[in-house]
Amino acid sequence: MATEENFIKAIETLKADNAKKVNFDQTVDLIINLKEFDVRRQAFSLFIQVPNKIKDKKIAGFLEKESKIVDSIKKETFPRYKEKKEIRKLIKSYDYFISNAKLMPAVATSFGRVLGPAGKMPNPQLGILINEEDETISDVVEKINSTVKIKVKEPSIKVSIGKQSMDNEKIMQNAVFVYKKVLESLPRKIDNIKNIKIKFTMSKPVKVEL
Repeated sequence: MATEENFIKAIETLKADNAKKVNFDQTVDLIINLKEFDVRRQAFSLFIQVPNKIKDKKIAGFLEKESKIVDSIKKETFPRYKEKKEIRKLIKSYDYFISNAKLMPAVATSFGRVLGPAGKMPNPQLGILINEEDETISDVVEKINSTVKIKVKEPSIKVSIGKQSMDNEKIMQNAVFVYKKVLESLPRKIDNIKNIKIKFTMSKPVKVEL
């Protein structure tokens, strides 16, 4: 089983091997390759709130009134998005969508045909609002900004767990937290894990010792 020390060593190696700066803050990806795991029969999805925020995601809300916290798509503007190309433009502009629970039937009707396949439909686990108070919206936004989504479609899990500029300790904490949550969810636990790697957007992966 991979320990905190194993992750720290891999992160230090990754940063040392990629000391030459690129012109953007690279994402740190955790890769967990699986074995003896049939994705057609054993697929699972997870929402994991990591200890350290990775980045501020661009979020829009389907709301009844204008919000100071997120860009608002109010119900009266829904007809503006009759054409699929207009919805696609909207989807490309945002990382995540939230919605007032009361508006979900209308959201599903007006936007579901494009938001669903794109994996951006407001989710009951993280994105359906019971009210539109600032505090409620702020809480959801904070959770979204520190949450990673895992949906296993192939015997390899790849998930963003940090940025190159982040402190090694914080990257490690996120990596260990995700690794443990995945481990808990696998039917055969450690026996389902082939290997673990960590990489930057533009780098070769570094192996994390198990």
